[in-house]
Amino acid sequence: MRVLLSTYDSRGGVEPLAALAVRLRELGAEVRVCAPPDCAARLAELGVPLVPVGQPVRPLVHGATRPSAADVPRLAAELIAAQFDKLATAADGCDALVTSGLMSAVAGARSVAEKLSILSVFVSWCPIFLPSPHHPPHPLPGRPFPPEVTDNRVLNDLDVQSYNALFGAALNTHRASVGLPPVDDVRAHILGDQPWLAADSTLAPWREPADLDVVQTGAWILPDVRPLQAELEAFLDTGTPPVCVGFGSMRAPNDFARVAIEAIRAQGRRALVARGWADLALIDDRDDCFAVGEVNQQALFGRVAAVVHHGGAGTTTTAARAGAPQVVAPQMADQPYWAGRVADLGIGAAHDGPTPTTESLSAALRTALAPETRARATAVAGTIRTDGATVAATLLLDAVSREGPPVSA
Repeated sequence: MRVLLSTYDSRGGVEPLAALAVRLRELGAEVRVCAPPDCAARLAELGVPLVPVGQPVRPLVHGATRPSAADVPRLAAELIAAQFDKLATAADGCDALVTSGLMSAVAGARSVAEKLSILSVFVSWCPIFLPSPHHPPHPLPGRPFPPEVTDNRVLNDLDVQSYNALFGAALNTHRASVGLPPVDDVRAHILGDQPWLAADSTLAPWREPADLDVVQTGAWILPDVRPLQAELEAFLDTGTPPVCVGFGSMRAPNDFARVAIEAIRAQGRRALVARGWADLALIDDRDDCFAVGEVNQQALFGRVAAVVHHGGAGTTTTAARAGAPQVVAPQMADQPYWAGRVADLGIGAAHDGPTPTTESLSAALRTALAPETRARATAVAGTIRTDGATVAATLLLDAVSREGPPVSA
């Protein structure tokens, strides 16, 4: 059995697909991944074949001039074209496609699967990207909702219009070029009849009743057995547990490293700075701080006093699983949702706004470092499931093998 996994996303969106790839391979499937070239090194570590699709993500996020809302239709059209160009060849001979990431790329990938008549499934890492009467849809770039509209069903109707306006023309042009009929509801085409939610049910529960039939598999976690670097081990062993701060693949607020280190020192704590794509750096040569590059977060987070981060789904889940209190300074997309869940669960603090000051981050850290927060984080850690990738892999292989309707139409 052959499976293609497809995404256009940063590292946080590629890592769970890597977890699924490894589990599928263990169950006997042949797997390859279509993704941006940024993730080549990580997939090579795991022995998962990569078909590079699209431009690298890092320059889009960290370039001197970031794309504006006006650039979205052009970039979406380019991503759709790339899917039709590369995915058709990569998916040839495959039995199933699992796709995630930017919605324009998903729209193209789903159409390719339709043309090839193979089963396809859309997966989301967060509930807010799946329509529900219980929460508003997440607006697409450059398509804000009218502030006076608060009814979630009305907002969902507007959201459908946004998808059609941004992606419809480019998608249907390419569909016509391969003999497929046009779609009049791009969002419904992306989601299918039964999308998957690859998020932990404690951290991100899917609420019923809902109009959409959603399968929640749990988060797709790849066990990381890489040892921590010797220098990092030495730093951890020579004092009290530090506060780890990092922004993953995100762009960090201006002067964020200085603000974070000063706030951590104000709490009498040592600081561990994860450089990430933002290239966070130490602000002086004092021995209470240490900087690290690529690191095994699963091993590290169990040894820190707290984690300060941007609120990506993967980082939030890893910290919660390790029982590490969190401070989330959300920047965009689903990050405010994860910040809210951390606060609601009592396992940390949500910073108010994307740009912390030393004072505001110090206040959030006081909450995260309180004994009751640590106790709550420890309790919640025991509820986080780690079998999501196994659940998903089994569902997918069963769906391909059995007779009857596909998982997603």
